[in-house]
Amino acid sequence: MSGRVRPRVCARVCYGQASMSITRREALALCAAPLAAQTRPRVAITVDDVRWQDIPKDRRPEAEERLLTHLGKTRAFLFAIGQSVENPEGSGILKRWSAAGHRIGNHTYSHRPLFGKIAPEEFEADILRNEDVLRSYSGFRRWFRFPALNEGGTRDLRDRFRSFLARHGYRNGAVTIDASDWYYNQRLLARMEAEGGFDATLYRQPYLDHIWDRARFYDQLSRDVLGRSAPHTLLIHYNLLNSFFLGDLLAMFRSKGWGIIDAEEAFSDKVFTRQPDTAPAGQSLIWALAKETGKFENRLRYPGEDGVYEKPVLDRLGL
Repeated sequence: MSGRVRPRVCARVCYGQASMSITRREALALCAAPLAAQTRPRVAITVDDVRWQDIPKDRRPEAEERLLTHLGKTRAFLFAIGQSVENPEGSGILKRWSAAGHRIGNHTYSHRPLFGKIAPEEFEADILRNEDVLRSYSGFRRWFRFPALNEGGTRDLRDRFRSFLARHGYRNGAVTIDASDWYYNQRLLARMEAEGGFDATLYRQPYLDHIWDRARFYDQLSRDVLGRSAPHTLLIHYNLLNSFFLGDLLAMFRSKGWGIIDAEEAFSDKVFTRQPDTAPAGQSLIWALAKETGKFENRLRYPGEDGVYEKPVLDRLGL
């Protein structure tokens, strides 16, 4: 049967008008294929900070090589902190990621979150200062990610920053799947420093379990709030942990039936134009959209993700 006939057949099957020229099983299979494509979860990788200095010095070159190798043909979005990359090493990272087809986004120059003591005008200047650092790289795009996903403690501040970003041609590089990989990395580094020869692979399965738990949570929330599985943007960080296990993380998603998509493809979805009416503003975009409805309070902890939730898990495992 040709591809031209298939949509018509599917429509007739769905309305109980299938032709007898094909079997019922064949007709149902034709209808199921596009439905499965629509409901299959998809995830893109977004990487924050580029704090290469936090990786032990003797492991930095191999960590950088492994991160790019893990991603392969998958195109990620790298949200860089200016003060971390305004140096030869950081510049080399941005050049290599740009050359590999990854996109570079703005994560402020100094990574001072809005819940700290920073004036609004200082925060805005920090964004523009970082643009001056990043704009020369071929991968740079005007997408901005708020430090700690904090977009303002009040509606007035939230709306001020939304207007500022729009005036300067930026869109919010929102996260749909938030997680605490930074905390797992922090614990791993401490163990490696305290115990020479510590087996880093002991963190592999707990880390994968954590990401999978968070992915399922936010995907189900997306289905409940939006009526569909949004193309997800996963927040992870440029760190030693992911240099070890990013490849395993991508393989895990594929083994669970999720598609891996490029970050720009994910960001092209209309959900990333949404501006939830919440204050304090921020967290995962899916979290904020759920919060906005007022219907999911029993499922929304605040903050959405933090090391305090993961500490008992790793303590129990002796990690």
